[in-house]
Amino acid sequence: MKFLKAQTLQDIATILACDFVGDANFPVLGMNEIHVVTPGDIVFVDHPKYYDKALASAATIVLINKKVDCPEGKALLISEEPFSDFNKLTNHFNPFKRATSVVADSAVIGKNTVIQPNAFVGNNVTIGDDCLIHSNVVIYDNTVIGNGCTIHSGTILGADAFYYKNRPEKFDKLISGGNVVLEDNVDLGALCTIDKGVTASTIIGEGTKIDNQVHVGHDTVIGKRCLIASQVGIAGCVVIEDFVTIWGQAGITSGVTIGEKAIISAQSGVSKSLPGYKSYFGSPADEFRKKYKELASIRLIPGIIDKLENL
Repeated sequence: MKFLKAQTLQDIATILACDFVGDANFPVLGMNEIHVVTPGDIVFVDHPKYYDKALASAATIVLINKKVDCPEGKALLISEEPFSDFNKLTNHFNPFKRATSVVADSAVIGKNTVIQPNAFVGNNVTIGDDCLIHSNVVIYDNTVIGNGCTIHSGTILGADAFYYKNRPEKFDKLISGGNVVLEDNVDLGALCTIDKGVTASTIIGEGTKIDNQVHVGHDTVIGKRCLIASQVGIAGCVVIEDFVTIWGQAGITSGVTIGEKAIISAQSGVSKSLPGYKSYFGSPADEFRKKYKELASIRLIPGIIDKLENL
């Protein structure tokens, strides 16, 4: 998430009422999670296990819970609660705005786009030309939809990321300040849920077609002309490259990459990154031939046991 206006290290420290290490005028351009940070961004870290990763990341401002040696060209914000202070910054720079109408006055709707009754279009939404938005679709604030998209009834774009910190007394929620982006000619079936990014965008690429009852988690990036069948569940921060096919009820864990033109069979469980141009099935998902050999071997086990018992 980039700020509308550049801030300084002193500005951010004042908002958080925290100490800092670095030039008071050090530029601060935005805030992001570690997998999408760029120079000028704030990243937060609250566990020693991840200090080095945060300090070595592209982020140039690290919101951290301990004073450490500051790498050259970077700055630190010292906070007792980096998680909570990251939320404070999200609320400050991207506060929730109450809706005042079914289609927000700030929404931009393209030519020949049809929005059926009972659909909701939030603040600062942009919808391109020649789209069809069916009844009971919910489009949260800041969503961007390209040209020629169709979204069927009951689908929700832009719900919060499923992201919590487990504290002794409760689950503490990380506030989502990102959005959802649909590129041109995307079709979404009924009752799909596409969560917004925590600080960046959840993206569905040009020409991708998604069936009914599919979930796409926060910050996932789906490439162009992918085909995703009913009841697929995709966790957060997944990268699905172009021309991938995923059949019904497959589940994909967070943080993995599925390579271009891969095919995932129905009810497969993807627990690791998979190279492209291959077909996979099973749980954990693996290449067709390898998995079939494993299954064939398993089927032989009862006969082998019977022979051993009759010796």
